[in-house]
Amino acid sequence: MYTPARLKTCTIFTLQVKLLTLSTKNKIINDPIYGFITVKDPLIYELIDHPYFQRLRRISQLGLTYLVYPGAYHTRFHHAIGAMHLMGRAIYTLRQKGHKITPEEERGVLIAILLHDVGHGPFSHALEHTLIPGVSHEALSLKIMEELNQEFDGALTLAIDIFTNNHPKAFLHQLISSQLDMDRLDYLRRDSFYSGVTEGSVNSERLLTMLNVKDDQLVVDSKGIYSIEKFLVARRLMYWQVYMHKTVLSAEFMLVNILKRAKYLATQGVELTGTQALKHFLHADYTWNDFEENPAILKKFLELDDFDVMSGIKDWANHSDLILSDLSGRIINRNLLKIRLQETPFEEELAEKMAEGIRNQYGFTHGEERYMLIVDKVKNHAYNNKKGHINLLYKDGHTSDISTAADQMTINALSEPVERHFICFPRELRHLL
Repeated sequence: MYTPARLKTCTIFTLQVKLLTLSTKNKIINDPIYGFITVKDPLIYELIDHPYFQRLRRISQLGLTYLVYPGAYHTRFHHAIGAMHLMGRAIYTLRQKGHKITPEEERGVLIAILLHDVGHGPFSHALEHTLIPGVSHEALSLKIMEELNQEFDGALTLAIDIFTNNHPKAFLHQLISSQLDMDRLDYLRRDSFYSGVTEGSVNSERLLTMLNVKDDQLVVDSKGIYSIEKFLVARRLMYWQVYMHKTVLSAEFMLVNILKRAKYLATQGVELTGTQALKHFLHADYTWNDFEENPAILKKFLELDDFDVMSGIKDWANHSDLILSDLSGRIINRNLLKIRLQETPFEEELAEKMAEGIRNQYGFTHGEERYMLIVDKVKNHAYNNKKGHINLLYKDGHTSDISTAADQMTINALSEPVERHFICFPRELRHLL
């Protein structure tokens, strides 16, 4: 016969068994690139389920690239999960080749790559340093990881050490950040898939099976030389066909100018509609020291995402300020500024002629034309051996940088930075060219 006390004991035991079952049950995520991704670690699943990470569902991976490639609507959430999956495959490969990686180190490096982009603001790189000038997403990611570490009673300490390259095994950090890391492997394949630009597709499985470690440095087995060449070529092509596509450049620099104009108007006391989080950062002018000294600022930042900015832009398209309404309407209706791209700088006479045309067109008198005339440049470096190396490992044990081992013409071309100059202006003034 069950007494009330015994019933209570049985109930508590049953709940404990259920909780244990839930915590040890694998979680499955269906990814369109890699198929089913299994999350075995309860802590990692808790981090994925955390509001800070779930926010990444509302941060686009490629900013406004979807205005050119309609399928490129994927998010930082997709990318972080994919990079974590590739990290798991890399750890498996290195263990198979005899390299010791403890379960604690495995958990640490998986958490580090999972959270490596958690500090991105709205529209990812497009608005970096705009709402919060001088504060990078990498610094914010580390700050958020430290906040989570406190919340999870120090469980992320090893992950943070690996992320900041303060762990004895340097190759673990290189798996997160290097010339050939899991971040790049995932975003190239993922961005290629969603944009439809097949030239950017890389064989990530082949590259993963070629990974190795020599003298605590991440290397690639020499037979993977052509896969590395393909990876570097794909990276160059994706930069100029997707990331720095001229129409994407126009849209994203316009987006920056919209936020700059909104911040200026806010400081002048002009009423602007928007969410509480967006209006907070339009009126604020924070530095990194502010984030260090006041944790509430970070929490406010984590309320921001693409939806805040785009909802503001939709409203601002009807604002009384001509500049703000014109640029916002152009973004909403995809009536973007005309852009011209070339290898050499534009003549000052052309820029001044365009500026005068904008002043006459809109009646500007106090330098407002700078919001509608963008003269700038972009640079791409597919392989920069000054910022790290991709080393090949040969059967006799020696290593060699890919730039000295591969097709010299190909690698030399990819090692040289490519710079492009551009000018954006209202397309109604294209007759001035």
